Amino acid sequence: MKFLPIVDKQKHPHFRLIAELAARDYWHDWVMSTCYVLALAAVLMPLLVLFGLKFGIINNLLDPIRQDPRYREIVPSGSGHYSAEWFTSMAERPEVAFVTPKTRAIAASMKIRMPESEIGKIIDVELIPSAEGDPALGSQLPDLTSYKQVILSANAADQLGASAGVSLDGIVSRVQHDKNQTEVIPLTVLGVAPAGAFSRNGLFATTELLASIEDFRDGLEFVPGSSPASRNYAGFRLYAKTIDEVETLRAELAGQGIDVRTKAADIELVKSLDLNLSIVYWVIALISIGGFCFSFGASLWANIDRKKREYSVLRMIGFRTQGIMWFPMLQALMTGVLGWLCASLAYFLVQGGLNVMFMDNLGAGKSVCRLLPGHLVLALFLTLLAATIAAVLGGARVARMEPSSGLRSL
Repeated sequence: MKFLPIVDKQKHPHFRLIAELAARDYWHDWVMSTCYVLALAAVLMPLLVLFGLKFGIINNLLDPIRQDPRYREIVPSGSGHYSAEWFTSMAERPEVAFVTPKTRAIAASMKIRMPESEIGKIIDVELIPSAEGDPALGSQLPDLTSYKQVILSANAADQLGASAGVSLDGIVSRVQHDKNQTEVIPLTVLGVAPAGAFSRNGLFATTELLASIEDFRDGLEFVPGSSPASRNYAGFRLYAKTIDEVETLRAELAGQGIDVRTKAADIELVKSLDLNLSIVYWVIALISIGGFCFSFGASLWANIDRKKREYSVLRMIGFRTQGIMWFPMLQALMTGVLGWLCASLAYFLVQGGLNVMFMDNLGAGKSVCRLLPGHLVLALFLTLLAATIAAVLGGARVARMEPSSGLRSL
């Protein structure tokens, strides 16, 4: 150990002097220090790669589920009677992202055509009630603010050759008193829904339009945009805010006697896989880190035995036991930081190679191995914690060392 010259304590704080001595000794014994650093990096780097693979793979499975609103949709299994108060109370629940009334199946279809198109260009569409913030439509499309405004599904838009801004005729028919009666409703297309929003010919429209069509087919006069507050609806469109709240809402609706269908089974399958992989990872990590702690602690113990003359000299010239205990602990922390740094650099090299290797299978923007900055910070914290625990063994050895024990061997 190569010591610094003793400095006046009034000008040089005691702890700072210990830190400088520990750093000088760490650098002077660079061969042993390098071995400790590489040993730690050899334990830590595979753990970073394993966690990166686990995080990357699980996120590749979970991201489509989180981003696809269909996994957050809760669909009623049959018809019911839902009042305006029920919709208000559901909309106020913190787990609910979107809820809107749905009419009976009798009002859930109509024919549409482009007025300037040839006579035969008429298609049947299903009507989907929509409103502001509809998750199926995303944030790129404008909100429906009038019963005359609609959004076409991708299929229907392709068949009609329609796009945003065009006008449509909505055709609703009924048979009453043995006579065919038809209403033609002028509509304006605000946009075309994403392909995944509705796979068939569909028309996203306001609840007011669907309610008017339901009244008309029930034999009442067609009153555009009619939607009395006292009306009961046969169903609903409901989306949870996150996939984690789907089960909460399902249980709440089951408590109300409402049978619903969800994709909770698919969500739980991926979550279960995530949990099982996490358990396996942490078992491996704890065994590896525990083994390193014992190995590093034993090495520090042996290193202190090798340098007990130097520690005895420090005791003899006035350093307290508490101060000298910082010596192996500071060196252990240096090993922890340098080992983490080496492991992180090696991880980035391996990560880049793995992501390039699987790029064709994953697609653009996807990573099979990925860590967030927070993960690396957590790895540093756990590394320093493990190094500190290992250093406790060395510190305990120093604390019990008599000053004369090292001097006898001089």
